[in-house]
Amino acid sequence: MALIAGLVLGVLLQRWRTNRLVASKRRIPRQWPIALRALVNSKERRVWRWLVRAFLDHHVMVKIPVTRFTMPERKDQGQHWFTLLAGVYCTFTICNAEGIVIGCVDVPGPLGLSLGNQTLKHSLLTQTGIGYWVVDPDHMPSVSEIRSGFIVDKSLQAAAQERERYDSQFKTTRSNLQATISRRRVATPRSSNPGDIAFSDSTSELDSRPSAPPITNWQQDSFTAPLDSRMASLQ
Repeated sequence: MALIAGLVLGVLLQRWRTNRLVASKRRIPRQWPIALRALVNSKERRVWRWLVRAFLDHHVMVKIPVTRFTMPERKDQGQHWFTLLAGVYCTFTICNAEGIVIGCVDVPGPLGLSLGNQTLKHSLLTQTGIGYWVVDPDHMPSVSEIRSGFIVDKSLQAAAQERERYDSQFKTTRSNLQATISRRRVATPRSSNPGDIAFSDSTSELDSRPSAPPITNWQQDSFTAPLDSRMASLQ
């Protein structure tokens, strides 16, 4: 009996020691064994200051994980994608005043940035409509290049759409004009008398100048892009 009691007491003592050790590890220490360090290194700091000047109308944030500003399309897969992407972040993240991210920038470290890392981020971010650049502090792009890579200029976009619309109308006008001239040539009767032929051709030319039917989508102002449908040379 004494032997059994000793064994039980030993097991209980060992369990108590184990629980106390676990509790001591979880206990908040009075003095943390943690020291302060800089958020960025010297090269990253150079790019950070440059980005702040380049994006004065935006916010430049440091080392934010992509899971902070992205979300899975299916909620039931949230934990899976969070586990996979929790350690993925970019050196800098640029967002607008509404907190919408428009672009991310990576600064290669001393060992560079692996191609697999760049490919993963480029694929993930571009598919969500976010620009991604890798910036070398010693060969930084111009401000206009980095901004155009992240910001869609609404005025330039509107000008491009207007130019496309004008080009489409111009092609339609030219096509309609050519079709009208072709129909008039086919409809003009031909005579076996040479004099009649000459008279008929000259009449057809005169008719095709002022009396041509109005063309739809006609551009009144063709100064910036002259139409090539002039019927006669300048005198």
